Formats: sequence, C-alpha cells, structure tokens
Amino acid sequence: MSRTAAYYSRYLWEAREAADAREYLLGRGLTEETLREFRVGYAPSAWDRILMGSRRAGFTDEELLAAGLVQRSKSRPGSVYDRFRARIMFPAADARGRVRGFGARRMSEDQTGPGAAKYVNTSDGELYHKREVLFGIDLARTHAARAGRMLLVEGYTDVLALHQAGIRNAVGIMGTSLTEEQVSELERVVRVLELCLDADSAGQDAMLRAARLAAGRSLELRVVGLPEGADPADLVVAEGAEGLRARVQASVPFVSFNVDRILERADTRSAEGRDAALHRLRPVFGELGASLLRDELMRRVAGRLELSDTQLTALLADSRSTAARPPTVNGARSDGSLPPMSQVVRHERLFLALCVAVPESGATALDRLGVDELLTSNAMRAAARQLRGRVGTPLADLPSDDEPLARTIADIVAQAGRVPDPGPDRLDHTRLVLELSRLERAINRARTEGTGISDLAAERERLREEMQAVVARLEKTL
Repeated sequence: MSRTAAYYSRYLWEAREAADAREYLLGRGLTEETLREFRVGYAPSAWDRILMGSRRAGFTDEELLAAGLVQRSKSRPGSVYDRFRARIMFPAADARGRVRGFGARRMSEDQTGPGAAKYVNTSDGELYHKREVLFGIDLARTHAARAGRMLLVEGYTDVLALHQAGIRNAVGIMGTSLTEEQVSELERVVRVLELCLDADSAGQDAMLRAARLAAGRSLELRVVGLPEGADPADLVVAEGAEGLRARVQASVPFVSFNVDRILERADTRSAEGRDAALHRLRPVFGELGASLLRDELMRRVAGRLELSDTQLTALLADSRSTAARPPTVNGARSDGSLPPMSQVVRHERLFLALCVAVPESGATALDRLGVDELLTSNAMRAAARQLRGRVGTPLADLPSDDEPLARTIADIVAQAGRVPDPGPDRLDHTRLVLELSRLERAINRARTEGTGISDLAAERERLREEMQAVVARLEKTL
C-alpha cells in the first residue's frame, strides 16, 4: 500500500493530467511541502494502471482485491480493474505510518456512473477498517501526546491546513461519523478532545454523538466555535494561522456548547418553549457536579429563560418533570391530555378570569397592556387576544376551528364565576404581579447581555409602590 501511495504522489506532481488536481490543492492554500508530507497523490484516469503495475511487481489479483486497490467487473466476469481513477488520493495510515487504505476525491463534477460519489474510501477488508482510521494520526500522535489534547475535524484538507498552520495535533474522521474504535484510539493518546466540526446541523449532531461515545471515558470534550458555513481550511485562508489558533484556544467545554445549543433552539418567548428547554436542560445539569462552571451556566440559563436563580434551581430539581413526561405540541401533550399548569400560567389565567369577572376594568386592562410581553404562555396570549373587546360576552365569536382555544376560554369563563370577591383592586393586584414578573425577566436578560438596568429598576420600584397602595386598599375591604 505504501508503494501505491508513493506512485500516486509522484503522479500528482509529474503527470500532465493531474494539473487540475495540483491547481485545486494549491488554490486551497496548501503548499507542496504539506502535500508531500501527507503523501497526497492522484490516481490516473486509466482503468488498469495500478492493476498492470502491481502485476508486474509480482502481486496477484486476489492480493489487490484484498487491499482494495482493484474491484471486480460486473460486465466482464473474471476481470478486475482499478478502483480509483481520476481522483485526488489521501493515504490513510495507522499510528505507525503504515498506509492501510485511501480516501479519494473526484476531480470532475460531471463524472458519472458507479463510484462517481464525490468521496470514496477503500472498502473494509483485511488491511483497512474504516471505523478504526483517523486521518493524520501518524503525524499528529506525538504532537497530541505532548500537548495532552487532540483536535478533531471532518475533512482531509482541514487536517492538512491545520498542520500547515502549525496546529500539528489535528486528525480527521475520514468523512464518517465518529466511532467507538476511533474514540478508543484517541483516549489512548490524550485526555482532552477538541471538536472542530462544521456549525451546521450535521456537525452539531456529530458533536452530540461524540459526547455519547465519550460518556464514561476519561476523555474531556471541548468545542471550537466555527462560523456557520466555514470549515477550518477556509478559516486558515480567511483569518490566517493565528486567527484559527485563537479559536482553538477559545474552545469551550462541551456542556457549555450543549446548553447554548438547547437555548438557541428553544422558543424562549413562551412559557411552553421555556418548559421544553428546561425539559432538555434537566439531564444536562443533573450530570454536572457543584462547580464554578455549573454556576456560570445556571446564570446564563436564568437570564435567557427570564427566571430568577431560585426559580431555575427549583424548576431543574422538579421531580415531576422527567424525561418520561410526554412532549407537548401547542400546549397539548402528544397523548391528547393537557400538561400540568405552572404557577406563572395559573396566575395569567386568573388575570384573564378577573378581566371577565370585572368587565369594565378588564376591557381597559386588555386594551392598554401588551399581552405578548405580559403573558408568557402561548395559550394565554391567544385567549387574551380573543377576549380583547369581548370580555362582556366572552363566549361570543369563538372560532369553530380552534378547539383548544375554545376550551381555554370556557375554562377562563368558568373560573371567573368562581373568583371570590372580584373587583378592580383584585384585578390590579393580579396585573401588578404579572408586570413585576415581566420586569424581573427583563432585568435578568439585561444583566446577561451586559446592558443597563437603571430604567428597569426604576420602573420596578414604581410598580412596587403601586402594589403597596393596592394591597392597602384590599386590606381595608377585609
């Protein structure tokens, strides 16, 4: 195999038909020195160049088939031909530098027919097992052991670009998902694995798979942040070696990446969305012991979900909210039942019930307040919009095609008939509780974003004074 790799390498630099391949590789910012170090080559377009040369060297067709260098012809039984043709060849060596197989990239975009995929690898056989191979491990192993960490990327050219930039502890996963065997190999060399994978969904899924495979091992995972749509090779060209080194040095623990990922995908504007985020965050924090990192992540989550530290701690520890709880869609569980109502949503429904029970004051409150900011539940927001202008006749004009909304309005009207001692002051008290909750969320968000909170704090003080006046009036009626 090493003999074949050497032939491919010579062919890349000497053959006229490899000119486009040379131009492509050098155009990506790779130097001839780097390409020669990694033994990058080019496979001739002829169907039998490797076959005939290997036969002359004394190798049998069976040996070439076992090595994955040729394959059997379907149209001509008994015949074989070169597996790799008109492709850039990346030798896949083991940790001792022995070539075990190849990753091959096609050059012609109009190449069609069997084997025309953009990338193909040597088929699994006696010499080559794709699940065990890490591209560049032979050159990266010593540097990684010395640094105590390995950098994992996806593509062949990413590995080359990183090594050329002086980041010599980088390896690639040969275009496949990370495997148990690869993780075991990495664990034998280092204790820290830095994931430098694309920011797209496939890259993020690969990071989650890496975390599952690393669970229970003595391998710390960290994530290197990449701009969406950019890979490490692109960044070396755009930002230079120093820019990429800075990104690697700024890597974050995998748990930080995972928490941010959950928050970014959550609808944090609604109570249901925040509940869904908490549902996903609960097992993450359940595995984190007491640490400064845990405290920092708790503050980050509290700010994004607009919760106090105390509220977040209680919600994460809520034993009723487990991984076995059915997921909710538009406020309803997948089994058709309604989810248990949180204290915040319960208070929001009481506010709407009081608007119905005290229709004159309720109409004013709904007209003046921004319900999307005041209310956190999508169901309660929809109910508030439906009730606006209809608190005197709340069951009128209910949409016939929205059964959940109709059921919510009916529940609110029923509760309005059960509220003890309804009146304008009771409505004001409930409204002020929600207003203060809204302000606390805004203050937490401002602290997280590092913006000023003086105006918000002043408004909170004004609302507290208003609350004291309302409470005093309510006490006089008792």
